Amino acid sequence: MEPPSAPPRGGHVPWQELLLAGERGDFWEGARMGERMPPNATEGKDVLLRAHSLPGDLLGCNWFRGATVMSSHQILSYVVDTQVATPGPAHSGRETIYPNGSLLFQRVTLNDTGNYTLQILRDAKSDSRCLEGNTGTSQDNVLSLVSTEDLPKPIITWKISDPVENADSVVLTCEPQTQSTSYLWSVNSKSLPASARLELSLDNRTLTIHRVTRNDTGPYECETRNPVSAGRSDPLTLNVLYGPDAPTISPSDSHYRLGASLGLSCHAASNPPAQYSWLINGRPQPSTQELFIPNLTANDSGAYTCVASNSGTRLNKTTVQTITVSGKWIPGASADAVVEVCLAFRKEPRRSYFPQANA
Repeated sequence: MEPPSAPPRGGHVPWQELLLAGERGDFWEGARMGERMPPNATEGKDVLLRAHSLPGDLLGCNWFRGATVMSSHQILSYVVDTQVATPGPAHSGRETIYPNGSLLFQRVTLNDTGNYTLQILRDAKSDSRCLEGNTGTSQDNVLSLVSTEDLPKPIITWKISDPVENADSVVLTCEPQTQSTSYLWSVNSKSLPASARLELSLDNRTLTIHRVTRNDTGPYECETRNPVSAGRSDPLTLNVLYGPDAPTISPSDSHYRLGASLGLSCHAASNPPAQYSWLINGRPQPSTQELFIPNLTANDSGAYTCVASNSGTRLNKTTVQTITVSGKWIPGASADAVVEVCLAFRKEPRRSYFPQANA
């Protein structure tokens, strides 16, 4: 059996943070007197509970599972004179005791979580010496060993793939659920904003977005942490269906001359993109986003209605623009040509010349 000052054979890795305390069980190796270090281990690794400052008259020592000394909870006992280690009722076959009292756990599991007590024997009298830690279940002079597994990469799951704005609520869940794990959420690479529509579960694993809007698309990420590892999910962007909003008709001109051409375009914010159709004085026109009418006549005056439809939300919105066609048409003449014609017939005022008398 090798001393714990060197790593045991077989690839065993001592857990340097998990150390046995000194005379009263409250000193850590490499730490100031009274400083406590968090006892956490990765599942499947080897953990060494290392004893220090044992007395010179040490006769033997016993390791127990739990915060008290009970024979039924004894893991191992060691006698210094004979150098014999004897397993107890709580020995699983994975524990090894060293001559200096240190205890090695091989392939630690979640079932190893708990309190462990070291009892030393000297001069025919016993003195309890224990581990001390800083976990939620620790007690004075007792270390609570927390076996923590490496976290897998989390993923975000949700049930409604295409939520509708102001109609659906979205529930995002950070998977998988693991012990001793904290969950953190972010949106757009920032912490969640304060909002009455955002609700976290008690363990922060589930995020509910009430009455989702188009501004809630994300991306969202969930992060998992335990004392020995952390993981971050891939970003998730929601496909929020919305619209159509009230369409806009351009240009906004309402008066046109006879013989001119009319070109109107309709646009509405929508996801998925809106489908467009037109009505002229209530008469359906071909479904298109842009409407073009050449050589306007007075009969083309009236109400032009753009209808925007969303197949995802099953909503429709309309906008009406009134067009008036009037005035005299000059064939082939543009507005500039009309101005030139007017200037050609404008008469310049005559000028009178009166010679000035010499001074």
